[in-house]
Amino acid sequence: MSKLPNVTTSIFTVMSKMAAEHNAINLSQGFPNFPVDERLTEIVSRLAHEDVHQYTPMSGYPPLLTKIATLVKSSYNRNILPETQILITAGATQAIFTSLLALLKPNDEVIILDPSYDCYEAPILLSQAKPMRVSLNDDYTPNWNAIASTFSEKTKMIIINNPHNPTGKILNESDFEKLELLLEKYPNALLLSDEVYEYITFEQKHISTHTRPKLIDRCITISSFGKSFHVTGWKIGYLVAPDYLIKEIKKVHQFLVFSVNSICQIAVSEYLDLVNINEINSLYQKKRDYFRTLLKNSRFKLMPCEGTYFQVASYANISKENDVDFCKRLITEYGVAAIPISTFYENGKDLKLIRFCFAKDNQTLEEAARRLTVI
Repeated sequence: MSKLPNVTTSIFTVMSKMAAEHNAINLSQGFPNFPVDERLTEIVSRLAHEDVHQYTPMSGYPPLLTKIATLVKSSYNRNILPETQILITAGATQAIFTSLLALLKPNDEVIILDPSYDCYEAPILLSQAKPMRVSLNDDYTPNWNAIASTFSEKTKMIIINNPHNPTGKILNESDFEKLELLLEKYPNALLLSDEVYEYITFEQKHISTHTRPKLIDRCITISSFGKSFHVTGWKIGYLVAPDYLIKEIKKVHQFLVFSVNSICQIAVSEYLDLVNINEINSLYQKKRDYFRTLLKNSRFKLMPCEGTYFQVASYANISKENDVDFCKRLITEYGVAAIPISTFYENGKDLKLIRFCFAKDNQTLEEAARRLTVI
């Protein structure tokens, strides 16, 4: 008997497979196609010949833990203890899965804000807890009245994703004030903040939970070197949490992966001495602006993109098809793959919106735009 009877193949896998079968340009799955920084690949090349291939400590490579603490201090002015408040993980997905499995008990309720990334629900169900899906407003701002009415004494956690995938929205000061007031009423509820796109924001920076004193003692903050350094295949991320939560999370982590890829940890640790992580947003802002310019004469209506490397577009002026069928036809007839936003909702809410990934080289973006502007 299946533990996840309603879970099917991920929409990302479906669309990427279709893209490959039809030789389409894949703007669906969120991965860059441009070269990694040569300084990073040179580090890896050198390390491959050094004695760095055995287990690191369970929490992570100690120099990397120290550099993450320094990074959090420089980025958010928060002091954290490398030995007890950071855990290196095999990607952000493993960080999320491990945290939920460690902290949830049967019948706990976890609030998820739709449209939501698809890795949140499965570990909740496997913990025999209950996902409580609450839709954002149609402009993708939080509906705090609906969120508040979903909270109860059974609420163990609320998950936020900021900057937000798939919409590219970021939460503002008012959102955090309302969240803090809500959590004050429910002192036993925890917060999981998925901030994997924290260094990919544009006109205004996102507000991190690292900067919220009222939240940090009950919050697990998730980050991703894979996203920040364009090495998604490395599957290397980390989480920051107070000691009492990390202690429980490590109990699961040690039996799930024990420790993370050693050479990647050491490479990232060395690379952090060379790179200015705050320059990443400039790279992606140029790509966002270029992609939007390329599509300005198309029939797509582009939604605001405040962060992430995703552009949401409305095709309401083009077709009345549901978004899944439209995306499939986009692949088979026009050779471009995108993701239908309805698949991020529990109820399949269809607003005639699709998501493009613009983390691609200019040649790819130009050819994709050429195909999209003839629709």
